[in-house]
Amino acid sequence: MAAATTLAELHRSPLFDKISAEQLATLGSFFKTKTVAAGATLFVENMAGESLYLIVRGTIKISKMLAEGDEQVMAILGPDDVLGEMAVFTGGCRSATARVAEEAHLFALHRADYEKLAELNPRLCLQLTRNIIGIFSERIRASQHEYRHMLLAALGRKG
Repeated sequence: MAAATTLAELHRSPLFDKISAEQLATLGSFFKTKTVAAGATLFVENMAGESLYLIVRGTIKISKMLAEGDEQVMAILGPDDVLGEMAVFTGGCRSATARVAEEAHLFALHRADYEKLAELNPRLCLQLTRNIIGIFSERIRASQHEYRHMLLAALGRKG
């Protein structure tokens, strides 16, 4: 499967919900393409975050440090998944590490480009922001659900 060359080819991604083909063409000038080899690290937990990524092709493992040299894989992401989304808002430290398991073709939105989009096209930026928040909210809901089941299992209860 060939990597998508334009955002329009990724219109089904939740990142582009309620965004028209014309608006996707506009967004195309703000997103940059990036290819990362298998085995490479996209970003490391606690490093400054500057970009969100949309996976076009490939697989990325998200992990958290448990102890010195000990990591736990938290999620495995693939095509149409978004990662690093909070970086465009806060620019704070990464909450996890992202390692490429299978060569990844990505679209990246850097924080500076997000801010430029907000100045030049606030309505489009607002919809993109809503979509990013929706993705992040779903992730929180899913992790809360998993956490509840883990606690109930630890207590020997069914839930």
